[in-house]
Amino acid sequence: MAGRGEGVEPEDREQPGGRPDSGSAAAVSGGPEAGAASSAEPAAPPRSPAARIARQVVPWIITAACFWFLYRRLDAAAARAGTEVVPYLAGIFASVDWSRWLLLMVAYSGFFFLIDSLVLWRVVSWFNTAIPWRDLLPVRASTYILSIVNEQVGKGAIALYLNRTRGVPGWQIGSSMLFIMVCEFYYLATWATVGSLLRWNDVPAELVPLFHSIPLLAGAAWVLFAIFYRVVRSERFARSGPGQHPLLHAFRQARLHHYLAILLLRSPALLAAVVVYSLAARLFGVELGFGAMLGFVPVVFFATLVPG
Repeated sequence: MAGRGEGVEPEDREQPGGRPDSGSAAAVSGGPEAGAASSAEPAAPPRSPAARIARQVVPWIITAACFWFLYRRLDAAAARAGTEVVPYLAGIFASVDWSRWLLLMVAYSGFFFLIDSLVLWRVVSWFNTAIPWRDLLPVRASTYILSIVNEQVGKGAIALYLNRTRGVPGWQIGSSMLFIMVCEFYYLATWATVGSLLRWNDVPAELVPLFHSIPLLAGAAWVLFAIFYRVVRSERFARSGPGQHPLLHAFRQARLHHYLAILLLRSPALLAAVVVYSLAARLFGVELGFGAMLGFVPVVFFATLVPG
């Protein structure tokens, strides 16, 4: 799985089929052609009001359902202790070993950072340019701070760094970032399906429609992926105008094993989150086993992918 762009200058890199990637030399040189090409890109069609509302409302519905489930568990525990939820929680917070909680969170954050940087390095090496993993670590770390303001700013910082230091056109980096986002969607959809099947008959009634719909949604998404993969890899599409857009640079080169590799590289981070959150919940007096947490963590993570 060596990178295709290793040892090749960006302006000489070719698309599959021997055609040079459109606008790459202009993007690297920063000449007027680059500005003209950028300004000539068609604007994205406006979203319908229903789509905008759904993108804002769906994450809140999923989040509220998960918090309601947690409240029900806490309320039951408080009732068994003969008190209300607020005094029950106050007592728990007073008795929590915060040093252990902090140790768990720091360890998980460091592990997630390493996995996240590994995924970024692997994709950039495949589709853009050869670069040591250690060179991407400080860049990826700094983008977390920028992402507090806006996640797209963090991605832009990565694109700017690779453009300035490696001469990689911005559109090609954008394509790699989009490839990572697509892989993240499918890896979370897959794990959310596993979690929903594990908890199929063991979820509150108010969460049944949500959990039972996940396998259907994931299945439909995989069907769409199969269609997309077949189209974007076809010679006919590659010869078309949309097929030559630099935003599809990574997808034109990607094979199935590239997608699978990212899904596998991402999975340890999610499994670590299941373990860490289960252990952290016990510090607060909430007994949720690893299997139960596996049924909910992917769903919550999956909801964060929906822009709001």
